[in-house]
Amino acid sequence: MTPTVQFIDLLAAAALLLWGLRLIRTGVMRAFGARIRQWIAGATRNRVTAALWGMLATLGLQSSTATAVITGSFAARGIMTVPMAQAVMLGANLGTALVAAILSVDVHWIASLCILAGVATFSASQATRGRGVGRALLGLGLMLLALRLLGEVTAPLQQSQTLALVIAGLAEAPVVAALLAAGLAVLSASSLAVVLLVMVLAGGGLIDTVPALALVAGANVGGAVTPWLAVVAEGPVARRITLGNLAVRLVGAALVLLLASPLAILLNEAVADPGLRVIAAHLGFSAALLVLFLPFMGPLCRMAEHFLPDPPEGVRGAAFLDESLLDTPAMALAVAARETLRVGDIVGTMLERSRQALLANDEQAAQEVARLEPDIDRLTEAIKLYVTRLSRAELDEDDVRRATEITSFAINLEHMGDIIETGLADAALKKIRKRLAFSAEGGAELAEVHDRTMANLRLAQAVFLGRDADLARQLVESKVEIRRLEALSAERHLGRLRAGRPEAMETSTIHLDLLRDLKRLNAHVTSVAHPILTEIGALRESRMRSGTASRSLRETAGTET
Repeated sequence: MTPTVQFIDLLAAAALLLWGLRLIRTGVMRAFGARIRQWIAGATRNRVTAALWGMLATLGLQSSTATAVITGSFAARGIMTVPMAQAVMLGANLGTALVAAILSVDVHWIASLCILAGVATFSASQATRGRGVGRALLGLGLMLLALRLLGEVTAPLQQSQTLALVIAGLAEAPVVAALLAAGLAVLSASSLAVVLLVMVLAGGGLIDTVPALALVAGANVGGAVTPWLAVVAEGPVARRITLGNLAVRLVGAALVLLLASPLAILLNEAVADPGLRVIAAHLGFSAALLVLFLPFMGPLCRMAEHFLPDPPEGVRGAAFLDESLLDTPAMALAVAARETLRVGDIVGTMLERSRQALLANDEQAAQEVARLEPDIDRLTEAIKLYVTRLSRAELDEDDVRRATEITSFAINLEHMGDIIETGLADAALKKIRKRLAFSAEGGAELAEVHDRTMANLRLAQAVFLGRDADLARQLVESKVEIRRLEALSAERHLGRLRAGRPEAMETSTIHLDLLRDLKRLNAHVTSVAHPILTEIGALRESRMRSGTASRSLRETAGTET
C-alpha cells in the first residue's frame, strides 16, 4: 500500500497547489480586478511599457492565462492595438517565471503566516475587496504549503527503481518529456504548477537537467494552449493574440530541445542547486523570448492574421460577454445584462419588420425576420453559457438572483423570436403570397395590438435594467389591457364574419392566429416583472380564489339574500 499512498499524497499536494493558485487569482480579481484592467488598458504607449505592465499584472494575478483573457478582450474591442497586446503577453510570460522564482524561496513560516492572515482577513471583512485580499493570502499560503508537502512526498521516491527507469526514459526522449509537460499544463490550466512540480522533483534529485529543460519547455507550450482555448468566444482578434503567443513559445521550446545539452552544461556551471536550475531555466526561457520577439511584433501579428482571418460580414456574435470578467461577478453580470438587452433590441427589430410585412405586404421585411432569428438563438446560447460559467464561482444572494433573472429574460426573448418567425412572419408570407388583405377595421385592430406589444417590450427592457417596482406594476397591468384588446378584436372579427364581410372570411384564420401569437408574446414580455413584484410581495401566486373562500362568498351572498 505504500506506493499507492505516496501516489495519493502526490496527487493531493498537486491539487492543493492548483487550488491555492485558483484562490489567489480569484481573490486578486475580486479585490483589484477593475484597477488591474485599467492598468493593462493603459499599457499601450510603447512595447516596452506594455511588456512591463503585462509582467506586473501577472505577478498580481499569478496567472498568465488571466492576463491573456483580459488582453484578448481589450484587443477584440479596440481598446488596445494587437501589437501592444502581443507585447503584454510576452511580459506576462516573464511574470509567470518571476512568480515561480518567488514561490521557490524556502521560508516555511511564510506559509503559516499567509494562511492565518488570509483566514482572519476573510472572516473579518464584509466588503468585497477585503474578502478578496483574504482569499488571495489564503491561496498563497496553501501554495507554499503544497510545495512543502510535495518535497516531503517526493523524498522517499528517490530510492524508487521504477521512477528511476521512467526518468531515464525521459532523458533519452526529450520530445516525449516536453509533450508530457505540455499535457499536464493544459489539464491543470497552469504552466506555473507544472514548473513548480518539476522544481521539486529536480530538487529531490529525481530529474537531471536535460529532461528538466524539456519539461520546462513543454510546460511553457501547454501554458500557451490554455489562453488560446479561453478566448475562443472572444472573436478572431483575441484568438490571434493567443495564437501568436503560442507560436512564440513553440519556437522557444524547439530551440531548447535542439540545444538541451549545451544549455544543461551552462546551467550546471552557473547554478549549484538542481531545483533552482529549473527556476533559472524558466526565467531564462521567458526573458530570451521577450528580448528576441519584442522587436518583431508586426510580423508576428501579420502571421497570426494570415492563419486567422476576419469572418465574413454578417456573422453576428456576442459583443459584450467579456471572458476576463468571470472572476468579477458584478461586472460579469452587468455585461451579460447588456448583451441580453441587445437580444431584446433584435427582437424589437423583428417585431417592427413583422408589422411592416403584415400591414404593408412587404415580403422582404418578412424574410429579414427569418435572417435575424438565428442571431437570437446564437446570442441567447452564449449568454446562458456565460452565466452558467459564472455561477461556478462564489456568488452572493443578490448575484444569484440577478443571474437567474438574466437567464430567464434571455430565454423568454428567445421564445419570442421563435414566435415572431414561425407565427407573425410566416402568417405575413402566407397573406402576401395568397394576395389576401385584412379589412380596414381588422388591420387597425392588429396594428394596435402590435404597437402595444412593441411598447411593452421597451418597457420590459427598462424593468429588466432598472428593476423599478412601479414600472414592473405598469408592465403587468399592460398584460390585462392586451388581453382586453385581443378579446375585443376577436369578438369584432366574429361580428364581421357573421356580417359576411369577404376580407374577414379570407383572413379569419390568419387574424385569430395573429391575436393568439401577440398574446403569447406579451406573456413572455411581462414575465420579467414577476420576480420583482414577488420579491416585494405585490404579486399573488394565483389569481384564482381558493375553493373554501369561494364557498364562503357564496354562503354569505345566500344569507344576505
